[in-house]
Amino acid sequence: MRIGVDFGGTKIEAAALDAEGRIIARVREKNPGEYGAALDVVKTLIERVEGEIGQSAPHVGFGTPGSISPVSGLMRNSNSLFLNGKPFAQDLERTLARPVRLTNDANCLAISEAAPDGAAAGARLTFAVILGTGCGGGLAIEGRGVDGHNGVAAEFGHIPLPWPTPAEYPGPRCWCGRDNCLELWISGTGLRDDYERMSGERPAGDVIIGRARDGDAHGRLALDNYISRLGRALAVVVNLMDPDVIVLGGGMSNTDEIYERVRPIVLEYAFTDTFTTPIRKALHGDSSGVRGAAWLWPDET
Repeated sequence: MRIGVDFGGTKIEAAALDAEGRIIARVREKNPGEYGAALDVVKTLIERVEGEIGQSAPHVGFGTPGSISPVSGLMRNSNSLFLNGKPFAQDLERTLARPVRLTNDANCLAISEAAPDGAAAGARLTFAVILGTGCGGGLAIEGRGVDGHNGVAAEFGHIPLPWPTPAEYPGPRCWCGRDNCLELWISGTGLRDDYERMSGERPAGDVIIGRARDGDAHGRLALDNYISRLGRALAVVVNLMDPDVIVLGGGMSNTDEIYERVRPIVLEYAFTDTFTTPIRKALHGDSSGVRGAAWLWPDET
């Protein structure tokens, strides 16, 4: 039995997996947005999961926004800003009285979907993208997550939008302090920002997609822009690592038009005369993060 925690910006979820990777208990609570209170929520969720199944896990895996600095051991690069600069791993181990492993939440998506029952089953190199409130990338090789030498492998959301049009340059300022980051363009927030710039309205992302399908001019243009930007971004991924499978997760991954229309855009911009890489929706949906976190402990020891 393994336990994973998906430490999201709006909710924290804990789940227990059996030996075959099936979720046998799952609980979630709102993220309070404050460091000490969030640690307390994690402890409570673990206690509830273990109480439900009547068994304790010797360790816990965590998927988090951002990453641990290999120099300081402190959290950094998290859009949950209250985590940055904190000894999050150490505090979790103290709070839970057991070892923990942490990786970026997009890496958890890649690990989950590279499993034998995932969208990238059998792939040697899996690239996964979270297209949610923000945007993140994750990498798995033969099912194992890759953090990189500096702990920032596949930080997809904070590379600049490639091949920008004049209207896209220099782009908006990101919370990270740079301009034109992909997180500002190919997240659900980016879609809403684009629609608002054109229409003066800011409906939810699914409303914008619905309007686009109904022929609304601003909605159609916002969706067209979104797919173009995603295609250009994925072309950079193909040029850099040429993955066997690309998996999309997060709320925007449920937009069917992406899978119908993004492929020719990737081919147009990638440095290749062919593009046959599968682009697939995550099979495990919002369970992928917590599944991948649990699989950070692949063994029973």
